[in-house]
Amino acid sequence: MLIFFLQPIAYGSWLPRIPEIQARLELGPASLAVALLGMPVGTLLTLPFAGPLVGRIGARQAIVLGFVFYSLAACLPVLAPNMAWLFLALMLAGSSISFVELGLNVEADLVEKSSGRLIMNTSHGFWSLGIMAGSLIGSGFAALAVAPQIAVPIAAAMVLPIALLVGQALPALSDAAPEGQTHRSAWSLPSPALVGICLFVFGITMTEGAMADWSAIFLRDALSADGGLVGIGYSIFALMVASGRFGGDLLKRRFGAVGTARLCGTLGVLGGITLFLAPTLPLALVGFGIIGVGVSVGFPLAVTAAAGLGDRAASANVAVLSFVALCGFLIGPPLIGFVAEHVDIRVGVACVVPALLLSLFLAGRLAPRPVRTTRNPEAEIPGVL
Repeated sequence: MLIFFLQPIAYGSWLPRIPEIQARLELGPASLAVALLGMPVGTLLTLPFAGPLVGRIGARQAIVLGFVFYSLAACLPVLAPNMAWLFLALMLAGSSISFVELGLNVEADLVEKSSGRLIMNTSHGFWSLGIMAGSLIGSGFAALAVAPQIAVPIAAAMVLPIALLVGQALPALSDAAPEGQTHRSAWSLPSPALVGICLFVFGITMTEGAMADWSAIFLRDALSADGGLVGIGYSIFALMVASGRFGGDLLKRRFGAVGTARLCGTLGVLGGITLFLAPTLPLALVGFGIIGVGVSVGFPLAVTAAAGLGDRAASANVAVLSFVALCGFLIGPPLIGFVAEHVDIRVGVACVVPALLLSLFLAGRLAPRPVRTTRNPEAEIPGVL
């Protein structure tokens, strides 16, 4: 949980400094948008190779080594002299982040399996707190007029030694497919079971991306909010995502993965409808909060389900899942922008409802699958033929 908290701090400290970088490089909104695509592009290009590599060197080693490269790469965007270099710097940062986050998710799954304790949702809750802490650190440096070129490297340097110590303290657990089961290559096509889990998480992350990019514009255009009020929608959404993740393991113990996914998925759909119909700002904020709870546990539950398929190393399946999840995060905002351009922002934001209905429909794909083995336990008992 501590390593999940530490991972996004350096990246979070960069987020409040983006306007300063934009002004220094004299970038317009369109140029900045193109430059910011560097991070997801780097992640998308790296994930197909990250899975086999993490499976080969182990999740703990991937976390430790990845943190070193990630801490260095996180400092590059604030040093970029122009848009092209900013894109490349963010691409390197996204590439290094993919190794660390894949290692984190695989390690959390392995710890769950070896200890019998559910920690995945809570770990992701600490990740949410970590990116909030990083954002506050970045805002604090900005308030003290510390230049981004100095502030972000300081944040990365503060976190790195702690992360290395914590990473080395993690258990070195095996990420191999179960003994006796047919082993699929990490480079083979996803199984039908994995495709179902990926489609489930696609609707979740599409909604997360939509809330991140369009919540403030929705409040401004649909409900005439202004000033500091336009940002409160996403703040409530993010707070409820963290809260839902902290309660997710308890819900999973009580209702199981499928029951928890269906409960939260129903809330997500209800929140989307509430947001679409909201006539006032307070009711819209309630909608944001309900959606936050609805999507909170989707990705952590999907990680556990994908890692538990057992057809190949967990890292390979989680890499495919992360790739599809990121695609959902990237597709959501442009889709809403296109609809809002031709209809209005209310209908645009309502596009999350069909995506959440898809996730709700596919929640049954998260059911734990029994491991099939070719071993005959009776053959190991003396005297039994």
